[in-house]
Amino acid sequence: MRIKLAALTLAAFPGMIRALLRSLRFLRGLLHMLRLLLAAASVICLAGGAQAARCGGDFNSFVATMAQEAQAAGVSASVTNAALSGVTPDGAVLAFDRRQRHTFNKSFEQYVSTRVGPGRINGGRALLQRHAALLSRIEQQFGVPRYILVAIWGLESDFGKGDIGKMPVVRTLATLAHDCRRTDLFQGELLAALKIVQRGDLPLRDLIGAFAGEIGQTQFLPSSYIKYGVDFDGDGHVDLRHSVPDVLASTANLLHTSGFKMGQPYGEGTANFEAMREWNRAVVYRKTIGYFADRLAGQ
Repeated sequence: MRIKLAALTLAAFPGMIRALLRSLRFLRGLLHMLRLLLAAASVICLAGGAQAARCGGDFNSFVATMAQEAQAAGVSASVTNAALSGVTPDGAVLAFDRRQRHTFNKSFEQYVSTRVGPGRINGGRALLQRHAALLSRIEQQFGVPRYILVAIWGLESDFGKGDIGKMPVVRTLATLAHDCRRTDLFQGELLAALKIVQRGDLPLRDLIGAFAGEIGQTQFLPSSYIKYGVDFDGDGHVDLRHSVPDVLASTANLLHTSGFKMGQPYGEGTANFEAMREWNRAVVYRKTIGYFADRLAGQ
């Protein structure tokens, strides 16, 4: 009986091998089909993402998609409707954006001579006295020297007295986001601007800024407004257009969060100079901040 069983097993062995090979070929075909299906699904997902906020096409369709994205991020339909309905591209914004890349091509000596003069230094020193108590509180909480803060304030808006922008921020950012050169950056800034209105920090009529969407007396981009803005006057809103305490504390918060350290040097090559890169990447501008701060301190 054992001999017969062994003979049967040997006789059946080639058939078993053929069946196993057929099964393996079937499994390989099934795996190949699954790979094709997964690749197709990936292409569909990527295409959908590209169309979600595709730059350079129809402007109205682009804005409608941005409204949907804003609502998905928690901005109410009432805010997106009020902010985006009827918005049109601004050719002047694009023209300025193409020109302004040469702003910091001057030497330090050329640049500083146009930005820091006796009048601005004297004005800054007067404000240091007027806001001494406020600046002491900010220094204590954030560890950023008053001279740096007042220097930035003076350079950005002549201490709030100069031009802080006249452009509707939403229109400006929608225009720049639709332009394909830096669409990801400005799509994010547009969503942040809508969140400023949603939070109640500024009403839409006050969401006015410069040619790249910068807002307020120290010219925060909307994303920085959301990330670093501080309600230092305690009124429940971060108001970087009208509230000096909010302006100076928010500026200090940005620098502190970026690693600026009180009592350390801030000249070129130092850690504090690098921390100021979050404020402005241009070396000539950061050197001008330091120069102005030294003049305010009487150095």
